[in-house]
Amino acid sequence: MSDLRETAMTSKAWPFEEARRLLKRYKQGAPEKGYVLFETGYGPSGLPHIGTFGEVARTTMVKRAFEALSDIPTKLICFSDDLDGLRKVPSNVPNPEALEEHLQRPLTSVPDPFGEYPSFGEYNNAMLRRFLDTFGFEYEFYSAREFYRSGQFDEILKRAVENYDAVMAIMLKSLREERQQTYSIFLPIHPETGRVLYVPMKKVCAETYTVTFDDEDGKEWTLPVTGGNVKLQWKPDFGARWAALGVDFEMYGKEHATNEKIYDAICRALGGRAPEHFSYELFLDEHGQKISKSSGNGVSIDEWLTYAPTESLAYFMYQKPKTAKRMHFDVIPKAYDEYHQQLRAYPGQDLKAQLNNPVWHIHGGDVPESTLIVPFAMMLNLASVSGAEDKEALWGFIRRYAPDATAETHPDLDQAAGFAVRYFNDFVKPTRRHRAPLDQEREALEALKTELESYDGPIEDEALQSVVYAVGRERFDPLRGWFTALYEVLLGASQGPRFGGFIALYGVPETIALIDKALAGELA
Repeated sequence: MSDLRETAMTSKAWPFEEARRLLKRYKQGAPEKGYVLFETGYGPSGLPHIGTFGEVARTTMVKRAFEALSDIPTKLICFSDDLDGLRKVPSNVPNPEALEEHLQRPLTSVPDPFGEYPSFGEYNNAMLRRFLDTFGFEYEFYSAREFYRSGQFDEILKRAVENYDAVMAIMLKSLREERQQTYSIFLPIHPETGRVLYVPMKKVCAETYTVTFDDEDGKEWTLPVTGGNVKLQWKPDFGARWAALGVDFEMYGKEHATNEKIYDAICRALGGRAPEHFSYELFLDEHGQKISKSSGNGVSIDEWLTYAPTESLAYFMYQKPKTAKRMHFDVIPKAYDEYHQQLRAYPGQDLKAQLNNPVWHIHGGDVPESTLIVPFAMMLNLASVSGAEDKEALWGFIRRYAPDATAETHPDLDQAAGFAVRYFNDFVKPTRRHRAPLDQEREALEALKTELESYDGPIEDEALQSVVYAVGRERFDPLRGWFTALYEVLLGASQGPRFGGFIALYGVPETIALIDKALAGELA
């Protein structure tokens, strides 16, 4: 056994813990289908969102961890339930009123309001695939329409007919009495209107594999369950899909956790083996409320990527997936800097620490070097005090701080400069509030100014931090009050960077001038 595999067997990183649990399924070797199957599901009634990214990114992390533990081949599929009926018309599409007549038709039978694809479902499927391809995910795409119509699902649908009473019994336990009277695991697609019908079955025939029902007008129909004439309700579809494909691992948000036993039982009733599960917590906004697409709270994926790179989002997704996390704009700089801190730490770590490092899981073991030599939070403060309107203005300070750095040699730094200016102008500038120094703070700032005017040491972070500390230690206990004063008086923020590093980047003369402005009341 290689050192990597041996060390991974004891790693406490959550993807390895999940991968080891999955590996126990196949102690004797590869499954009959020849690979271990990971699945993620997608409802194509809207565009991909930040939760879609999180689910695929986290599943990919477990898949990579499994590949480090085993030689059994793996596969990841993204399954789109595009036979689902259009339940309501989205408000964010052109001419939404034109879709009203298509309510309850499968999404792949609804015209594309954007006029780019044969159907609305295919438009959203294309957006999903483009989304996943942009982030470099490796996956196979499955369409429910093709899955049902091609015959791939026929065997399981026949089993659902043969075991109809057993599957219905599983479902009926979870339903209110009123719903039990009209419920069926099968949803026929009306031969004339094309609508997905939620009607009870009059007869389910195991000899002909047909279902008989009355439509909304009372007309009786008999349809084969095969060939895309019916689809399964979403809970039975979950379990039936697992049985049909032989899914080994699927994760989902905790809203599905209460249905997990139902999905498993249906999968087993149809002759399948229930997969390993992973239930993750949902995201909250800055007020602790659940993030909702309809309410628009929280951060969208486009918004995150406006101010930070994909890897910082993947880092955020890696952290404590079973803990509800607040996802708002203030978390972006922290995730950005922590991701690069882990990148910088990685080369000096032993193998055990590397496998516990989030960046191993983000990059699948092929971890790049960080060229972000100035923290993103520092960039934001620099943008604040310098009034930088573009990244070139920040580069003026960076070149003095690190003369050998260029956009070509330090692409992470160049990228961060652009993000910092954008983030500062959109979020920091509107909320920045300087205050006047209190008497004790004024005396300390005057002392710091005097020390900097006479300073002839190296323009380096630690040396200048020592100067800042020395001034504060003589006047503040606890010392935290000194740094709070520096941030609030000079930077207009409640927190900030190591101030010695800020002085080294911004410049000693410039910092002296900034203190003068604060003492003269020009900042507050």
